[in-house]
Amino acid sequence: CLQTGASRVDMARDEEQRAELWRARRSVSPSLARKAPNKLGEDITVPRSAIPEAVRRIKAISAKYGLPIVIFGHAGDGNLHPNILFDRRDPAQWQKVEQMVEEIFRVALDLGGTLSGEHGIGTFKLPYMREALGQASINIQWRVKQALDPQNILNPGKVLPEP
Repeated sequence: CLQTGASRVDMARDEEQRAELWRARRSVSPSLARKAPNKLGEDITVPRSAIPEAVRRIKAISAKYGLPIVIFGHAGDGNLHPNILFDRRDPAQWQKVEQMVEEIFRVALDLGGTLSGEHGIGTFKLPYMREALGQASINIQWRVKQALDPQNILNPGKVLPEP
């Protein structure tokens, strides 16, 4: 980790330290509520060797739009959680957030990563699925979905783009 740009690495040496590290990790997301009225948390994955570059690029997105992004995640599998802090009552900020999310997705794809490590696709990521997976993969997934959900009642419009 240190050779690829980590400023600090903490490793638990016993059960007590392990529990403390997990407490700290679990407190990150809830603590962001004290920093801004709203947060949009995303979930991307990049190759572990690309984590430092992904963090640099995401920080540049934050600077470009003037809204803070707090990044945490799981370095072991390249999973990053960029959280954009903003005030949704301000339409200009929401517009920036939408643009920032697009650029964050671009970072993941440009670095050979994926749009989601664990949180699913949803509506924000849907427009990028074809590029991320390719049309052949989308077609196969639609065939599986149609076999399992012929009435298209399970999460319609949130997992796969139209074929």
